[in-house]
Amino acid sequence: MEAATEFVVESPDVVYSPETIEAQYEYRTTSVSREGGVLKVHPTSTRFTFRTARQVPRLGVMLVGWGGNNGSTLTAAVLANRLRLSWPTRTGRKLEQIRRDIRDFRSSAGLDKVIVLWTANTERFCEVIPGLNDTAENLLRTIQLGLEVSPSTLFAVASILEGCAFLNGSPQNTLVPGALELAWQRRVFVGGDDFKSGQTKVKSVLVDFLIGSGLKTMSIVSYNHLGNNDGQNLSAPPQFRSKEVSKSSVVDDMVHSNPVLYSPGERPDHCVVIKYVPYVGDSKRALDEYTSELMLGGTNTLVLHNTCEDSLLAAPIMLDLALLTELCQRVSFCTDVDPDPQSFHPVLSLLGFLFKAPLAPPGSPVVNALFRQRSCIENILRACVGLPPQNHMLLEHKMERPGLKRVGPLATASPVLCQKGSVPTAPNGCTGDANGHSQAEAPQMPTT
Repeated sequence: MEAATEFVVESPDVVYSPETIEAQYEYRTTSVSREGGVLKVHPTSTRFTFRTARQVPRLGVMLVGWGGNNGSTLTAAVLANRLRLSWPTRTGRKLEQIRRDIRDFRSSAGLDKVIVLWTANTERFCEVIPGLNDTAENLLRTIQLGLEVSPSTLFAVASILEGCAFLNGSPQNTLVPGALELAWQRRVFVGGDDFKSGQTKVKSVLVDFLIGSGLKTMSIVSYNHLGNNDGQNLSAPPQFRSKEVSKSSVVDDMVHSNPVLYSPGERPDHCVVIKYVPYVGDSKRALDEYTSELMLGGTNTLVLHNTCEDSLLAAPIMLDLALLTELCQRVSFCTDVDPDPQSFHPVLSLLGFLFKAPLAPPGSPVVNALFRQRSCIENILRACVGLPPQNHMLLEHKMERPGLKRVGPLATASPVLCQKGSVPTAPNGCTGDANGHSQAEAPQMPTT
């Protein structure tokens, strides 16, 4: 099929103008309350109006820590794509100065927007200290007095003051409470922490699968070794602590989601090890062992080994973060109850799909399960053009007497005889089942 050049939703709930796409959207969810020994579920519905600006601005991404593996890899990839290059083989600046650099970058490149993306190596974990970095006022005072503030936090504050979104691609807690409060005051997007590329992305899928299948995961041991300057930096205990925190928290929401398996306060043993081995360079080795309890006292152990070029996994994530953040800056919405237009919360939790330790607004649930994160992005984008959420029910294919109306051209399947191993193609492009059974139309059931 030839690629389409435009995507248009034809619906009375969607209005296109040269400047915006405006969509009416019914947000349906449920609230749960406990009354005595009874759980009561109450369906709720809220009418939203989403408005998305159609004009795509000239966007610049300021990479902080360009000399690190991820920043230089992304730059090389962009240049190689632009110049059609290929290879046969592979083997404390101060706040005001940073703000000037951002303004100079914007003006010299003729940009409408700038997004600042921290790609530098891991810093040591930062303690949150009352009076120093716990509020926006205290953090700004600490900076003015010349007291110690991590470089990444300095860049975050400078970006927020310049009205530029700031994204933290490293594991340290750059966005301390004072920085988050400043982002809220200035209504500037921030997101983090730590690009979710290899081992942790697999973990966010596998643990969700194990717990969702009723296997009580009780031990997770993750070992890594790599030889680039990221690995060398992480060999220092203070920097490793930042990485350990971001890698270890990825299973928390999946454990809490199943109180049948896990008692309050119970969680798996989770050990993370990172070693520096110069010879392997950017070719990171990751080994994982997952042990789960089964019925009748049995156990199940899964062991995985993965080898990958770490920065090649991270570089596309950096592009996705910049593009998704910029799109979110063009979206506003309101409800029938609150008709004044508003944007997403400055702590842009929508980006959690791309971060190991996703930030969420205070009091909001933190979601780490990968496919729930992806589904969130997908369904919010569908809401922006007035489409219902993807529910994967496919009820029209599960009815004894199909009666749901279908709109649009659909190919008609016809009965096909085939040998085992020869699988026909279904109307949706999928094949038959693993035994080679035809995806032919089901026989009509008798009606009474």
